[in-house]
Amino acid sequence: MVSTVHTRENILELLSQIADPEIPVVTIEEIGMLQDVRMTDNGCEVIITPTYTGCPAMGIIEADIKALLDKHGINATVKLVYQPAWTTDNITDAAKEKMKKYGIAPPVHSGCDVAHAEAHICCPQCGSSHTVQISRFGSTACKALYKCNDCKEPFEYFKCH
Repeated sequence: MVSTVHTRENILELLSQIADPEIPVVTIEEIGMLQDVRMTDNGCEVIITPTYTGCPAMGIIEADIKALLDKHGINATVKLVYQPAWTTDNITDAAKEKMKKYGIAPPVHSGCDVAHAEAHICCPQCGSSHTVQISRFGSTACKALYKCNDCKEPFEYFKCH
């Protein structure tokens, strides 16, 4: 039997495949939740930061991490860290483009004036900024529901944070 030695880099590469269960077109790496992997005597510890405190997807993400690494013979624990806090600045530009193609208006820079930015959300369908918020919350707490006044399509906006 050949024994495979797993490195931190190898494990990070494996983890980069795990999709965010609420936005399946982006990974936990692309959205900035995956912080680090620490090698331990009996496997590894995966460090992740939730996008929101109390995010209901964290249990699924933890289970996905453990299942993937277990499949590769890696014993893993998952540690949630809250400092530094996650912000929308953690989301890669590639992930923002994937969100847009998926029909979610990506967030603007977290350091912006949120009230001003959220008054000018562009429709991911047609690109119009002639949009209106329908509900402060969409299918999840991290998204708001908008409607485009030009193409008339509803869409979600991933809120600045």
